[in-house]
Amino acid sequence: MCGIVGAVAERNVTPILLEGLRRLEYRGYDSAGIAVLDKDDCISRVRRVGKVKELADALQKTEVRGVLGVAHTRWATHGEPSEQNAHPHVCNKSVVIVHNGIIENHSQLRELQSQNGFSFTSQTDTEVAVHQVEYYLKQQGNLLEAVRLAVADFEGAYALGVMSNSENDHLIATRRGSPLVIGVGIGEYFIASDAAALLPVTRRFIYLEEGDIADIRTDSLVIYNDKGEVVEREIKESELSADATAKGEYRHYMLKEIHEQQSCLVDILEGRIVDGQLLDSAFGVGAEKILDQVKAVQIIACGTSYHAGLVARYWIEAIAGVPCRVEVASEYRYRKTVLLDGTLVVTISQSGETADTLAALRAIKEVTDLTLAVCNVPESSLVRESELKLMTRAGPEIGVASTKAFTTQLVALLMLVVALGKRRDLSADKIRALFQQAQALPALIERVLQDKTAIEDWAHEFEDLDNAIFIGRGTLFPIALEGALKLKEISYIHADAYPAGELKHGPIALIDQDMPTIAIISMDGFEGKIKSNIQEIMARGGKVFLFADERLDVSDLGEDCRVIKVPAVEAELAPVLFAVPLQLFSYFVAVHKGTDVDQPRNLAKSVTVE
Repeated sequence: MCGIVGAVAERNVTPILLEGLRRLEYRGYDSAGIAVLDKDDCISRVRRVGKVKELADALQKTEVRGVLGVAHTRWATHGEPSEQNAHPHVCNKSVVIVHNGIIENHSQLRELQSQNGFSFTSQTDTEVAVHQVEYYLKQQGNLLEAVRLAVADFEGAYALGVMSNSENDHLIATRRGSPLVIGVGIGEYFIASDAAALLPVTRRFIYLEEGDIADIRTDSLVIYNDKGEVVEREIKESELSADATAKGEYRHYMLKEIHEQQSCLVDILEGRIVDGQLLDSAFGVGAEKILDQVKAVQIIACGTSYHAGLVARYWIEAIAGVPCRVEVASEYRYRKTVLLDGTLVVTISQSGETADTLAALRAIKEVTDLTLAVCNVPESSLVRESELKLMTRAGPEIGVASTKAFTTQLVALLMLVVALGKRRDLSADKIRALFQQAQALPALIERVLQDKTAIEDWAHEFEDLDNAIFIGRGTLFPIALEGALKLKEISYIHADAYPAGELKHGPIALIDQDMPTIAIISMDGFEGKIKSNIQEIMARGGKVFLFADERLDVSDLGEDCRVIKVPAVEAELAPVLFAVPLQLFSYFVAVHKGTDVDQPRNLAKSVTVE
């Protein structure tokens, strides 16, 4: 989850590294640091606890210049946030490392290194890595070979940027289990955890594959695979601009990304629907043959993506008539599982680098080739390692709380439903109607965004609360889960979500005047049932805040039920639309509570470690 950036050039790289860290701060903001080789080949290092701004302020007070350097923004795994635990880590004033991932056998290596005379100044697993490289560098006299030998000793996941003042003309980069990209300039190269970090200096990128080691100099780049063979990796031109990751006129990235959802939903359907029918080519080369084999679906995901998968389960079974299971990736990867023949395994991830989801996919590939990635990053590991892929086209999402990535995942999964359903009993007319509904969503979302004053008014009433309950039925139950997650993530209010019918089986015991309930109702046939649940809550003194389809008559609920009407939408697409007012609600609550909306405590955007 940490962010790495590095550079080797013929100009001062300090401002490049610092700007890269700013663009990677969504990956971690416990501490940040930078190290460069100065003109005398001495290592200049500055580290600070807190956000990148603290590092930037410190750099203004000191002269840190050089043509070779690495930098890091940290999400703490081993050791508390502190200057001693911040990266880069240095060994014997010679070797410098920045690291994303976890070295799982660090305890054993630390013991051996202590016996060999190494001393430790931090609690991190990364300090073990830098010692191991320095140990082999003394033996081999060659930094590339030292890194190659060191990583062979590591168990776990890593992306590393390594440099040494003994070889002041190049940078070593390697990855296994954590993402790393090389930016290609003119007479200069860069490394980063995410291409977005390097957009101000290049739009040409090489995505390292598992086990790759890159030997990078200003005038050359040589990449070795995990077998030690020299390989060529394709240079890809990014379509993103540097402005794509800017906040623009918005106060927060989250608000900007909420407002981008209309255009994102237009983009995801573009070129994939012809005359109201879905093209199988949207899923990649060979999709038709693979989709023809599907008899069941297994969805694996984490967090918000898991909630998208839960919605898809309802759709896949009700619309396509295909059995579907959904499981959290961190559970799936560690239990003995049974995949029936003909099961399509669908992994969902915004970043495509989610550690648990990737691990589950890699285990599954030993059993079946029927795999599909639903993802937002074309060059990600998840996409590269799946047979089929469906890109959500949401563009960069910087805010930690996912918004546009979620709604585009839902529409992508609807496309999967159609692809499966048309191979069974789903008619062309029904498919055409579903896509007409999907194409109408941007206009409906715009109406929600234009009429958000009432949502902000509600948010004021949650400023001093510590708990909340969300309820929904059918496809809106996963949306209730997602709404509760958003509120937890950015406002730190403890929120749980339940199927409305489960209230009487325990949760209703929580209801009192200090436990508000946020309910959501669409015109899906469950209206009467959930209205009864709302009346049960109010009869026990509970406050209810209801998001309801504007066609629904709620006069029988009385004035004590607060209501915001949501534009009319067909039941199948209600999950996509109802997600938006819940996003706005959590956003405004967080703003009024004064929390850090885009970078909430203890969280990072891309979970690339266990």
